[in-house]
Amino acid sequence: MRSRGFTLIEILVVLVIMAVVISIAVLSINVAGRDTQLDQESRRIVGLLDLLHQKALLEGRDFGLLVEPRGYRFLVYDTLREQWMPFDQDPQFRPRSLPAGLGFRLELDGRQIVLKTPDPKLRGDVAPAPPQIAIAASGEGTPFRLTIERDSSGATAVMSGDAFGDTRLGDASAASRAS
Repeated sequence: MRSRGFTLIEILVVLVIMAVVISIAVLSINVAGRDTQLDQESRRIVGLLDLLHQKALLEGRDFGLLVEPRGYRFLVYDTLREQWMPFDQDPQFRPRSLPAGLGFRLELDGRQIVLKTPDPKLRGDVAPAPPQIAIAASGEGTPFRLTIERDSSGATAVMSGDAFGDTRLGDASAASRAS
């Protein structure tokens, strides 16, 4: 009696089926796992705040972050005018909006801060509101806890900073305990 093995076609069909199953598994883990937009946006904010902290130390100027419900802007303190001004000289510090479905929560000294959307009618010579998070030329900063939250799922990404200007990413479980 002759032993019968597998043909090349049968082996290829099994490999294709396995590849499809593995692809579906990988995609479902990514969809059900971490929220890529939350992670990307939180890393961007922490990176920009670290860069702004270095800029404040090098240039000897005060900077700030103005957080709005669905976006954020960077400000610089103008000592001649004695007011906060938009920091638009550097394109990486341009005003930014969060992707659709994301919003901010801000805590200062353990208290929830009410975030306001700027009035679009107030443009031109009107100075922006002062920032909630300041970065002083001395290297000190406003201690804060900033949370980005997905409206539909409640997924969160937490960033925090201390008085020494150290900004870091936190864990989402800490944010849910604080709520």
